Amino acid sequence: MKREERLLDRLKLYSQGDFYPFHMPGHKRNCFMGQEYTDPFQIDITEIGGFDNLHQPDGILKESMSWAASVYGADKTYYLVNGSSCGLLTAICGSTSFGGKILMARNCHKSAYNAVFLNHLEVRYVYPQVVEELGIQGGILPEDVEEILQEDSEIQAVLIVSPTYEGIVSDIKRIAEIVHRQNIPLIVDEAHGAHFTFGKNFPVSALDLGADIVIQSIHKTLPCFTQTAVLHTKKGYVKEEEIERYLRIYQSSSPSYIFMAGIENCIYYMNGEGREKMDELSDRISQVRKKLGDLKNLAIAGEELEGNYGVNDIDLSKLVIVTKNTKITGADLDRILREKYHLEMEMCGADYVVAIITIGDSEEGFERLIKALYEIDGEVGLQEGKKNADTSLEWSMKVTSKPEVEMTIFEGIAGEKESIPVENSVGRISGEFVYIYPPGIPILAPGEMLLPSLVHTILEYEEMGLPVQGLRDISGKNIQVIKTGK
Repeated sequence: MKREERLLDRLKLYSQGDFYPFHMPGHKRNCFMGQEYTDPFQIDITEIGGFDNLHQPDGILKESMSWAASVYGADKTYYLVNGSSCGLLTAICGSTSFGGKILMARNCHKSAYNAVFLNHLEVRYVYPQVVEELGIQGGILPEDVEEILQEDSEIQAVLIVSPTYEGIVSDIKRIAEIVHRQNIPLIVDEAHGAHFTFGKNFPVSALDLGADIVIQSIHKTLPCFTQTAVLHTKKGYVKEEEIERYLRIYQSSSPSYIFMAGIENCIYYMNGEGREKMDELSDRISQVRKKLGDLKNLAIAGEELEGNYGVNDIDLSKLVIVTKNTKITGADLDRILREKYHLEMEMCGADYVVAIITIGDSEEGFERLIKALYEIDGEVGLQEGKKNADTSLEWSMKVTSKPEVEMTIFEGIAGEKESIPVENSVGRISGEFVYIYPPGIPILAPGEMLLPSLVHTILEYEEMGLPVQGLRDISGKNIQVIKTGK
């Protein structure tokens, strides 16, 4: 391997360029609160005397996590060095029995589906609303959760994503009340809401609204290292011993002290100076949105969604830039921003891109984005001739379409499979996931029927250049399906 081909050298070269990150991690490659990490090797240790053990904490780590719980208002907080994925695996397996049943929002992250597979669970899905005029997902209706729980007494836990990648917050308070009437826990994937606790003008954290287990990615919206997260619990409906047992399974047996110190340092900073920074950020977000208010063709999703489509609140730090009424797709906008303007977005859907704004952002970054969007806005026309004008095939609608479930996810993955062309797969049962990553929400899960509309969507998304993943065939031409026995 040539030196210039090494990952480290590529990363150094990239950091010296002018590409601006409107994506996670939330520190945006700034070390304004982490000067002590300029030489990480100096603090990279293992479990030695005086530094505790994350898998059986009784010293400095136990005290640190207890302090973090007091900051967030949790009964217990656990540091996660394997990201929110580890927290979701733990929460689901620790709240259900092997072979049990869970009620899960269909727009959950792929790690939640992995937990379903590992614990051989049967799944009931609750679907988010769809904001058709913007081509994005809305929130989960409490009434839908209640209806399913009333008709199925075997459900052992409920899992909701709030906020979504697009900043949509569901009515967690009402959902928690409904779930608790069944004497089961509410798990909230709040990976994108770790900053809520520290900002007055941001949505209220699910932890303060009745959720029993809340998982947050510290690195997504706060200034911390990629792969750092926390899991919070409240007493009452949580099996604490089970949670801790599964944490010992899914956490690394050699947890990084750099990561653990990073989590503690980040929370310490956010609980002090960071609160002022969050107030300043709120003002900056308002200014950015106001400056983008005169776009003619592109649109910015915002507060107009509150109270509709199951949306209880909006996290305005997620800038959702909609291309629905233009000639370009979300993938086109994502590519133009990257290639022409050197602005890297967090994700793109069929008709939008998402930019994450955090306290790590700079005025220079905001001005570059505003300038770029106005230039693009002046160059793109209205919808005539748009490649993906068929609104029935919007990405957001596909992830909320109700699949025909033929077998459990475990049965779909474990079953004998064969590989066939995607275009010939209508009517077959999928043996693998298909999702856009990010955000990692399945269009199709193992054990589900490949309907004509889903096959069309997969082929269309690949043609549009969206990041379709999950298929064993990385070319995207073939899909694993369950053998029919013929």
